[in-house]
Amino acid sequence: MASYNPGWLVLVGILVTLSLPYSHAFWGNENKIHTAVFLSPKFVLGPGSVENRFYFNVDFPKGHIALKSFDAEVIDEAGNPVPLHETYLHHWVVVRYYVRKGVEISKLDDLKKVNRSDYISGGNSGICQNGILSQFFGLGSETRKTSTHIPDPYGIEVGNPAEVPSGFEEQWMLNVHAIDTRGAEDKLGCTECRCDLYNVTVDEYGRPLRPYYKGGLLCCYDRTQCKVKHGFEAVRRTLYLRYTVKWIDMDRFVLPVKIYIFDITDSWKRTPSSTEINAEHKCKIEYDIESCDATGLGNDGCIDTKRISLDMPFGGYLIYGVAHQHSGGTGSALYREDGQLMCSSLPTYGKGEEPGNEAGYIVGMTTCYPKPGTVEISEGETLILEFNYSRIRHHTGVMGLFYILVADDLPKPMHTLRTVVETQDSIMVVTVLWAAVALIGVVAVIAFAVHYQFKREGEDGYEAIGM
Repeated sequence: MASYNPGWLVLVGILVTLSLPYSHAFWGNENKIHTAVFLSPKFVLGPGSVENRFYFNVDFPKGHIALKSFDAEVIDEAGNPVPLHETYLHHWVVVRYYVRKGVEISKLDDLKKVNRSDYISGGNSGICQNGILSQFFGLGSETRKTSTHIPDPYGIEVGNPAEVPSGFEEQWMLNVHAIDTRGAEDKLGCTECRCDLYNVTVDEYGRPLRPYYKGGLLCCYDRTQCKVKHGFEAVRRTLYLRYTVKWIDMDRFVLPVKIYIFDITDSWKRTPSSTEINAEHKCKIEYDIESCDATGLGNDGCIDTKRISLDMPFGGYLIYGVAHQHSGGTGSALYREDGQLMCSSLPTYGKGEEPGNEAGYIVGMTTCYPKPGTVEISEGETLILEFNYSRIRHHTGVMGLFYILVADDLPKPMHTLRTVVETQDSIMVVTVLWAAVALIGVVAVIAFAVHYQFKREGEDGYEAIGM
């Protein structure tokens, strides 16, 4: 009877392990990516009108999951993408919260009537106080061409039963701020919410605006109207924000990331007499850009640069970064105190008319995906945030937000048959190793089969035929 060499079983084990997909072999069981497409509640806009509503308990994936991306765009009733030069998407944000079971919230007016003990914010880990910039995802005109993908094996963990307060449930709020600029007298002025174009002197709560406030969110709130050309007419139309969410089921192979949002208007200052981190971060969200003087610098040097220093109340590994800017923006960056670049994000401007390529509008922002482990942030470290805008013309209500994802841990390498494949090694090296071992395995299988056949024929009394 034929005997089996134990070494053959070891070789089979190697082949089986290395024949798995990379993510399967090194991160455990392959985790299927789920995708769902949702629509916001409908909103109706006519020339010059504004939508800036807060929709509570919107459709969102359920369960203990890890978010991998969140993409959105404005569409019409037929599902066609709407270009920015017709409906400008100032911004959209999606925010998590917890509400006591049985309490219904569908709009902001409902929230104002809810007992405070029945509502708990479930915002990100950001450093701005009082729930400002607490979103999990959020972009503006750059939505269509800005990646929100979170690389493996990372994800934003949500739906963890252990984190939901007893008696509460996790829900999501969506804020959509859109401006219809069809027929606008000054399209850019409408998108920058210039108060004179909206004929606004008070904010949405009826409070008088500051005398020096020329434009921004306080002038283009929900149901305000921007000035359109005399005699221009166009139909009011029903629109939606269509958002696509991708996620995987949460398991031990997924490494959670935390969300931090920095704001260039943050007024935080280090206390001169103290080395401790001051937690007071007052983020104003928007600011104005003054134009160059007639006798000032030429166009090439007409750039507004703002830089602030921030001490980090957290530590970890930078996984992803992206900035948010308005028209006129020329880029942003995050530096270490010694000037070393950690992450930069640059705008892409459109050149045409079609959705995603609208001339004069920022249609995308570049993102950074540092190789895991190469960019570490230390708790207490001072980082420098920089934003640049063109000063060729005056801009109102611009933003300078920088969104980063930070992981506490790095992927752990797997130990397979005394061989450690470091997760920081190039995938190409692993691929070459796989190919080499696979080839050896094929040769070994053939040799083993031939040897076994010869041996069996010898045992059966047949003479092997030589070639």
